[in-house]
Amino acid sequence: MLANNLALSKVVSYVDIGSWRSVAEYAIEKLRLDSSPEALVRRVDVTNATGTVTIKVQASAPTPETARDLAEAWIQGMATEIDGLESDGGKVQAAVRLVPADTARLPTAPSSPNVRLALAIGGVAGLVVGLMIALLRFTLDRRIRSAELVERETGVAVVGTVPVEKSFTAANRLIPVGGQRDERLFAVSEALRELRTNIQFMDVDHPPRVVVVTSPLPGDGKSTMSANLALAMAASGQQVVLIDGDLRRPMIAAIFGLVEGAGVTDILAGRAEVDDVAQTFGHLDTLRIVAAGRTPPNPSEVLGSERMKDLLRELSREAMVIVDAPPLLPVTDAAVLTHSADGAIVVVGAGRTTIDVLKKAMNNLERAGGRALGVVLNRVPRSGGGYYDYRYTGDYYQADQTPYDEAVHNPPNNVDGITRPVVETQPAATGDPQDQLAPLRRTRRRAG
Repeated sequence: MLANNLALSKVVSYVDIGSWRSVAEYAIEKLRLDSSPEALVRRVDVTNATGTVTIKVQASAPTPETARDLAEAWIQGMATEIDGLESDGGKVQAAVRLVPADTARLPTAPSSPNVRLALAIGGVAGLVVGLMIALLRFTLDRRIRSAELVERETGVAVVGTVPVEKSFTAANRLIPVGGQRDERLFAVSEALRELRTNIQFMDVDHPPRVVVVTSPLPGDGKSTMSANLALAMAASGQQVVLIDGDLRRPMIAAIFGLVEGAGVTDILAGRAEVDDVAQTFGHLDTLRIVAAGRTPPNPSEVLGSERMKDLLRELSREAMVIVDAPPLLPVTDAAVLTHSADGAIVVVGAGRTTIDVLKKAMNNLERAGGRALGVVLNRVPRSGGGYYDYRYTGDYYQADQTPYDEAVHNPPNNVDGITRPVVETQPAATGDPQDQLAPLRRTRRRAG
C-alpha cells in the first residue's frame, strides 16, 4: 500500500519528464533523427490516467514504423532520466522505477489527417455554403421566372405563357396555330390560342379592339409575339389588322416576308390609303398587314398624333387592331400609342427580364395614361414554375383544323410549314411614295 501511494505521488511529476530536452536528445541519438529536440517534443504526447501509475506515450511520425520506434525510444529516455533522479546518480537504489508495461503498437491508420472526419466536415461545410449561395442567389436574382412574381409585384395579370422554341430563326418565326403535328411546335401553338382567348374574354361586354404589343426592353420577342398573335386571331375567323408601329426598328414585314415599302407613315402623311398599303399573308383573307413605311424624324409625335388616333379608331370598327410597338423603356413611343389604344400587352422574357425593369416599364405606361391589359411570359422553359408542359396527342387535337391551316400546309410556296406570300422583292422605300404603291397593289392582288 505504501509503495503504491509512493508511485502515485511521483507519477504526476514523471509525466513532466516526458517534455524534457534530454529525453528528446536521447531519442534523436538512438534513432539518428534529423530533427531538433524542440520539434521532436511537439510530436510526442505523454499522459497519465488519473488514479493510476500508468504513463502513456503517443508519438506521431510520417510512417507507422517511425512513430512506433519514436515512442519506444521516448519511453527508454524517460526511464533513464527517472532512474538517474531516483538513484541520485547511482549512489542509492531507486525506490520507484519506470518499467515498460507494453511495447509500442504499430498504428493501423494515420492519426492525421482524419480522412473520414475531414470528408464529413467538408460535406457539411459544402452543404452549408451551397445553401447560403443558393439563398443569396435567390434573394438577389430579380429575373422573372414565374407568373406569381409578376402578379404579386405589379398587380397585373399574366394572360399568357409561351414556351421557348429553339427552332425559331431570323427567317422563320411564325407558328401554325392548329393541326400542327410537331409536339413542340404544338405547345407554342396552344399557348397562343390560350393568349388569344384570354384577350377576347377580358371584357365580354367591351372586348379590346386596339391592342398594343410592347416589352420593357429590346429582345423580349414582342414583334414575334405580335405576328403570331395576329395569326391566331385571324385563324379564328376574326378580322385582324396588324400594324408595325415600331418606326425605329420595323420587323413585321421581314417576319412575314412581305414587301418593305409604303406603310403606316404614308397613311398618316396623306400619301396613301389603308387599302393601298395593306398586304395579305398567304390565303388568309382575315388578316391584313400594314408595314411601318418610311422612318420619320419624330416617331413619338407621329404615333401620338390625332391622325394616328383616327386611323386606329377607323380600323377598329371592322377589325381587331394589333400594333407592334417599340419597347417601353428606351423610348416613349409605346406609351404614347397605348394612350390611343384599349391597352397594352407587355411581353417579358422569362429568366431574362428583371421584375424591377418590368415595374419601371409599367410606371412609364401608367404615367402616359396607358393601360396594361396583361403580361405575357415569353420563352418560358418547358419545365419549371410559371408554365405547365403542353403534351397533347390523339385525333381529337389533330382534327382541330381551321381555314388558316389549309393556307399554311397546302400552298405550293410553303416551306417547313411556314407560308411565304407570292410577292416580288422590292427595293427599300425611295423616291416618290406614289411609286411605292403600285407594287403593293400588285402584291395584294397576287397574295389575296
